[in-house]
Order: sequence, then structure tokens, then C-alpha cells
Amino acid sequence: MTRTEAQQAIHDILGQIAPDADVDNIPPDANLRDWTELDSLDFLNFIEALSERSGQRIDEDDYQQLATMASAVEFLAGADLPGGRLGGD
Repeated sequence: MTRTEAQQAIHDILGQIAPDADVDNIPPDANLRDWTELDSLDFLNFIEALSERSGQRIDEDDYQQLATMASAVEFLAGADLPGGRLGGD
């Protein structure tokens, strides 16, 4: 998944889960849960939808890497790169 695809996926999913949130203007370093006012169940739905859309397994240990738009994009985009979390070496 490219950075652009990752950002679009996050944007789309947050827009579905938190339709009243201003997802078009999320600053890269803003906490996604705070910005969109996601409760714990909404956040889990976000994780599940991201996993389905990206085709990547997202474990509970990975949740901290999905805290901001910037870190979530890097996490999703970096997973398929050599040396990334799924790439090994």
C-alpha cells in the first residue's frame, strides 16, 4: 500500500465511522482518536476496517503506531517495504 493509498483508506474509514468529524482537515500529528472523538469500540472498528482494506494484519501491539495520521500512514505504507514489519530482513 502506498502512502497515498494509506492516507485515503484512513480518511475514508474515519469518515464512515465518525461522519461528524472533520476528517478532511486532520493535521498529520493530531491524535486520530481525539480528533474524531472515537470511543474504544469505534477505534476497534477502525482497526478492523483498516486491516480488511489494506490486507494487513494489525495486532494490538501495533495500535500505538496508528495514533496519528502521519504514523498510521507510515505504518501501513511501510508494512510492505523490504525491511518493513512484514518484509523481514
